Amino acid sequence: MSGRTVTSLTNPTVKAVRALHQRKTRDETGLFVAEGLKNVTEGVETGHAPEILLYGRDAADHPLLQAAAQATHEAGGEVIEVTAEILAKVSRRDNPQAVVGVFPQVFTPLTALQPRLAKAWVALHRVRDPGNLGTIIRTADAAGCGGVVLVGECCDPYSVEAVRATMGSIFAVPIARAGEAEFAAWRRDWPGSVVGTLLSAEVDHRSADYVHPALILMGNEQQGLPPDMAGLCDVNVKIPMRGRADSLNLSVATGVMIYAAS
Repeated sequence: MSGRTVTSLTNPTVKAVRALHQRKTRDETGLFVAEGLKNVTEGVETGHAPEILLYGRDAADHPLLQAAAQATHEAGGEVIEVTAEILAKVSRRDNPQAVVGVFPQVFTPLTALQPRLAKAWVALHRVRDPGNLGTIIRTADAAGCGGVVLVGECCDPYSVEAVRATMGSIFAVPIARAGEAEFAAWRRDWPGSVVGTLLSAEVDHRSADYVHPALILMGNEQQGLPPDMAGLCDVNVKIPMRGRADSLNLSVATGVMIYAAS
């Protein structure tokens, strides 16, 4: 497998990849880090070639790595063999993955989404936790949702933590971003139901009349849906709590709603 070998932690490429843990650097470069051969392979198989591919010697002979390296070369990217120490520094983990890819971020314009291509879609208002966001993207992929719309100031779907939680689905699910006013204007032409979740709602999530395509609008972890966002919904529903807990984790609640609506 052709490519160069790097052993120094001060190598400029290594430092550039490490810097992608910072949102400012990701925003400036439009790049992100995907760790692990599974994630990198998901990217390659969905048509996303790495700009930089780092790998440890132990992974060199794996056919999936060789396919990723070929895709990287064909796209004009760099393939670099690195030490375990470099992989640990790049991933900031004691037990790093043997393969790390650097990919371009992809955001789909809100106006380019085609609602009728899927039964269910997800919109998240000011989601704060990257683990929740990544898990929701993975669940949306598993359930065949059309995409995920991030409304207002949300955490970064291309942070290392969010990408880890997607388990490769970051490459498969269209992601759009919108301010509150832009989302409200776009929502007016939504051809199906817009459904929110509220603790104060009276309609059970299992008995709501979902008109496909259903757009599931979820609030953030601390405050849920604020009144202006709840007001954009055709119906607000509740997921019943049967124990002492008064609410579900956001990613779990979104998963429940995705399958109820689809």
